[in-house]
Amino acid sequence: MKQIILLLTISIFAFCACSDDETIDTQQPTINLIEPADGDSILIGSPNGMHFEVDFADNQALSSYKIDIHSAAGHTHNKSVEALNFTFLKTYTDIDGQRNAHVHHHDIMIPEDTAEGEYHIVVYCLDQAGNEEYVAHTIVLSHTATEDED
Repeated sequence: MKQIILLLTISIFAFCACSDDETIDTQQPTINLIEPADGDSILIGSPNGMHFEVDFADNQALSSYKIDIHSAAGHTHNKSVEALNFTFLKTYTDIDGQRNAHVHHHDIMIPEDTAEGEYHIVVYCLDQAGNEEYVAHTIVLSHTATEDED
């Protein structure tokens, strides 16, 4: 008799635990890269760092974002032919758990000896379910660009 009651209890628990309310998050987060804008010229060697501003959103919860800056010369994100010398790659987790996040910082420093030219800035965003989105802009690093006041 105890075995039947135990079996019924386990069956009821299993039935209740499997509800149709549980849905899998398959929606990618959204990214609005405000600055640098596509085609912006960025001053090499600025002591203030590059102005970076972006809005992230997700239907559930954000996890992290990554900024990747690399040469735009002769590649399609699969194969590099002629690379310039500056790269930046950093992952940030300060948006973890938020549904919406506005990020603004100046911690990307472009050294004085950086080669001038076109670079790609690619911003990736990952949500807590593992869905990822990215946005890519082309920027120009130059010794003659105007200093960003913001």
